[in-house]
Amino acid sequence: MSQVHALSDDQVGQELRKMTAFIKQEALEKAREIEIKANEEFSIEKSKLVRQETDAIDAAHAKKLKQAAMSQQITRSTVANKTRLKVLAARQQLLDDIFDAASKRLVEGTKDKAKYKVILKNLLLEGLYALSESDIQVRAREEDYNEVKDAIKDAEEEYKKNTGKETKVTIDEENPLPEGSSGGLIIVGGQGKIDINNTFDERLLLLQSSGLPAVRETLFGKNPNRKFYD
Repeated sequence: MSQVHALSDDQVGQELRKMTAFIKQEALEKAREIEIKANEEFSIEKSKLVRQETDAIDAAHAKKLKQAAMSQQITRSTVANKTRLKVLAARQQLLDDIFDAASKRLVEGTKDKAKYKVILKNLLLEGLYALSESDIQVRAREEDYNEVKDAIKDAEEEYKKNTGKETKVTIDEENPLPEGSSGGLIIVGGQGKIDINNTFDERLLLLQSSGLPAVRETLFGKNPNRKFYD
């Protein structure tokens, strides 16, 4: 049976120191591993956070740029629309002034009585041909009754000459054209149910409606946005 020798105090001390050194070494290495891993995780997390912040900054910048571009576009559109409306308003005002001036000059067509009588005759003939009736009434300004009577006589004769039919035209003195009327006639037939408005004022309104596109084109040129024409 072998004999077990007890360790001396020095040997025990040496063994303890060896074990302590080993444990310390293991702890240092473990600590180093933990530090390395922690540094790696920190670097990864740091990069992730930096990337997220960078993406957020880029997104915010892109959003601001988009908002700025949209705001600029809206501003340009608003300015363009306001300018367009101002141009259209100025053009319309010019057209209104032109027709207003024409309206004020309508009365001048009645000053030359001889010419005015011919105009009245032609306006009346239009109504006679359109209605083709034996009894017709006309409404006129009271101040024009003398010229209207002469125009009626001439129109009746010309109507009979051209159609071979007779017609009787009388002045509706109970319903004269209102004060302020520029002249012309209203021809009434169909026992008072049909009337043809051949007054100067109505003719100007018709001209304003039918001739406005031509007047606008003469003044302002062709509309580049217009694709269809009557």
